[in-house]
Amino acid sequence: MNNYSVIAVFLILAIFFPIMVLMMNRIIAPHKPNPEKSSTYECGLDTQGETLVQFRTSYFLYALAYLLFGVEAVFLYPWALQFSSLGLLAHSMMFIFILVLVIGLAYDWKEGALEWDK
Repeated sequence: MNNYSVIAVFLILAIFFPIMVLMMNRIIAPHKPNPEKSSTYECGLDTQGETLVQFRTSYFLYALAYLLFGVEAVFLYPWALQFSSLGLLAHSMMFIFILVLVIGLAYDWKEGALEWDK
């Protein structure tokens, strides 16, 4: 098997296995609807008024920053492992990548996107 067929097999398994588990759960698990199970539970009290609340967008900015720096770590890890064997071009490209991320972080910091209580 060549490399692409191995990837295809893993892709098929990654799609098939969760679907199979969900179908088996639907078939085997007992389905006993109950009003108590369907009721809302939040600190033991029923909700009052409108239950749909809007979350502050600052949480979204924190999640976006976390995602950005998580992806950065994915790119930095293989580069760090091969640091000594890479040439000048690879080092300069990665430092430019880090510089762009630092500029983005400085811009977020300047705009107040990282302040918790606005």
